[in-house]
Amino acid sequence: MGSNVLPVVMVSLNLLVVGNAIAQSPTKYPARPVRMIVPFQPGGAADFIARIIQPKLGQELHQTIVIDNRPGASGSIGVEVAANAAPDGHTILLGNVGTMAINSSVFPRFRPKPLDAFIAVTQVADVPGGLAVHPSVPVHSLKEFIDYARARPGKLSYSTSGAGSDSRLAMEYFMKKAGLNIVMINYKGGAGAAVAGLTTGETQAAMLSTPSILPFVRQGRLRLLAVTAPRRLDTAPDTPTMAESGFPDITTGLWLGMYVAKGAPKAVVSRLFTSVTNTMRDPEVGRRLATASAAVVLSKSPGDFHNFWKQEHDRWARVVNDIGAVAQE
Repeated sequence: MGSNVLPVVMVSLNLLVVGNAIAQSPTKYPARPVRMIVPFQPGGAADFIARIIQPKLGQELHQTIVIDNRPGASGSIGVEVAANAAPDGHTILLGNVGTMAINSSVFPRFRPKPLDAFIAVTQVADVPGGLAVHPSVPVHSLKEFIDYARARPGKLSYSTSGAGSDSRLAMEYFMKKAGLNIVMINYKGGAGAAVAGLTTGETQAAMLSTPSILPFVRQGRLRLLAVTAPRRLDTAPDTPTMAESGFPDITTGLWLGMYVAKGAPKAVVSRLFTSVTNTMRDPEVGRRLATASAAVVLSKSPGDFHNFWKQEHDRWARVVNDIGAVAQE
């Protein structure tokens, strides 16, 4: 009986050593499918870009990328889901200027605050916007639209993809500059729903992303009056910019970037940065984005993207304050 005690003890010690080694060894990332949260419904710019990124990013990470649309509250619901996910990089957020740089100023009581809850990985794209009208509005230029709207204060309405969206703030800023009174109609879920409201004639105008509106412009279901890009778009060469139309300070774009929950290991952030960068540099990804006038824009590093993000947050806070867009909660 005593001769059997030592082997049993030795085996137990060996299992303990092996168990500790396993527990202490870093887990290979990614170890399972990666969830990409898109905080808007399908059909908008963020969802459009996510589905272009999805296949190539899956190849880069050697894992399946599952797109999880979580619309609501101007994108804040999806942001909250991503912030509460395990900080291991298996949940990533495709955030945009609205969810990551505007909402915290428009909805000051909403938690979590993106700057406190996320690690920036990299910017991925920038998407210009455009001011479009329903064909029932008898105008063909921005000047004509301004004259038409001024003659009908409070009689027209515009679609927006959320009270804290860049589309809402850009339109409100334009109206303030032009002296217009157009009623906001807020559509839940993102640009897809807002465009649907415009194409059906429920609203008469909107300033939305080009991936959302250009297909309907080509079908004759919407009329594009101006774009918010610094220069005319190759996909809409006959449409002037807002600057050409007399509004040089309205050149805002819809930037998008990748984020992970605060606490994610540096190695995971680094792996994601490399994989997302390689994905966005793929010629086919760039070609597909270009069809909707979206441009690939990459950060030099996660730190570089964080600095840009903070600057955008502060810039939009000033705009929100200037136009009085803080939500009454």
